[in-house]
This record gives sequence, structure tokens and C-alpha cells, in this order.
Amino acid sequence: MKGFKDFLMQGNLIELATAVIIGTSFATVVSTFTNILLSFVGMFGGVPDFSAWAPAGLPLGIFLNAVISFVIVAAVIYFLVIKPYQAVKAAADARLKADSDAVAPAPTTDELLAEIRDLLKANRAL
Repeated sequence: MKGFKDFLMQGNLIELATAVIIGTSFATVVSTFTNILLSFVGMFGGVPDFSAWAPAGLPLGIFLNAVISFVIVAAVIYFLVIKPYQAVKAAADARLKADSDAVAPAPTTDELLAEIRDLLKANRAL
């Protein structure tokens, strides 16, 4: 039972569950945006609905609708989530690098041992 509890409480499982919940909520937002975008396109050339298109009896129209929706969803995620995230991450990384460059490097073990040796020698001389 302890192993099962450990499995449930490990960090990546909680992160994954959170990602699924956020992703599901975000899917609704993107789906609504897709409908708005397709309605906007429909104002100029009719609503782009290919679901009835079935050449040779194959329901290719449904697949074409799914591909168009996927491309729109991918574009929205890329331009509204991935690109801003990358920009913020790059800025944070640059700030961290600048902060780490400003800090003096820690002394090495050899330097610390030499300092201890010198202090011990100085105490013996007293």
C-alpha cells in the first residue's frame, strides 16, 4: 500500500494530472476561438464546412474539417502559448545568467585546504 501511495504522490503524476485539467479547459477556449475564426472566414466565402463532402463514398470531408481545426488549434497554441512562454523563459534565463556572472566563484577545495593550512601555521607560530 505504501508503494501505491508513493506512486500517487510523486511529483510528475500530480503535474500530469494538472496538465490534463488545464489542457481540457484550454481546449474549450481554443475550440470556441476556432468557431469564431471559421465564422469570420464564412462571412467572406460561406461557412467552410466540408463534412458532407464524400467522394466515392469516402467521408473525406469530416477528415478535412478535423485537419483544418487541428491546424487552427496548433497555430493558436503555438502563437498564444509556446512563443510567449519561450520569450519569458529566455528573459528569465538571461537574468539568471547575469546574476550568476555577478557572483564571485566559490573557492575550490584545494584553495580552502591551503587557507586552513596557512591558518594552522599562523596559530603555531604564535
